[in-house]
Amino acid sequence: MTNSDKPITTKIVVNQEELQTVDQFKYLGSIISKEGSKAEVTSRAAQTSAAMARLRPIWRDRNISLKSKVRLLRALVISIFLYACESWTLTAELQRRILAVEMRCYRILLNLTYRDHITNTEVRNTIRQAMGTDHLEDLLSIVIKRKLRWYGHVTRSKGLSKVILQGTVKGKRRRGRQRKKWDDNIKEWTGMTLAETQALAHDRVRWREVCSAAKCPHDHPRSRDR
Repeated sequence: MTNSDKPITTKIVVNQEELQTVDQFKYLGSIISKEGSKAEVTSRAAQTSAAMARLRPIWRDRNISLKSKVRLLRALVISIFLYACESWTLTAELQRRILAVEMRCYRILLNLTYRDHITNTEVRNTIRQAMGTDHLEDLLSIVIKRKLRWYGHVTRSKGLSKVILQGTVKGKRRRGRQRKKWDDNIKEWTGMTLAETQALAHDRVRWREVCSAAKCPHDHPRSRDR
């Protein structure tokens, strides 16, 4: 697989077997695609929906409190969605999709449909009241913080992952609008340049403060997910 628009003409042979050129492949349970993280996020959303369906008897059990159901949701379902989320490159579309996945899970817990005309704000307030807290960290904020923490960890390390993350290759970028890169999210969420984030990440205490302060960049523009 390559991120170039030009086809590969060089043959790569390993153990007398020619490697095929593909548009995407699965590695350690995650989908790696030349089109970015859309395929992986979509796959994780589908796996999350399947897990919610398998656990439907629990969500419909009236003997289980809503607070316990939310805890089960985070432990048994959300953990599936968050697998390897540190590697995602998030566009605005994918960020909205992550918020939609979370809302869909909450609505199943509350036995709500979109025909009930209950806004996302009302759903969140209901969940907050059940958890007994005014602050309920949304799913996108969790993804953001995990990615920032991983960025700090890699920046402080001296391994191959740091070389790959901070390294550059020869050549020119293609014409037109460029694809969003993994580290573009870091600049967007921190409001700093990469040089500034690399310097700050070496201070564990200050970088931890940056991660803690990070939150969902969207203010839930839609009252209901379509």
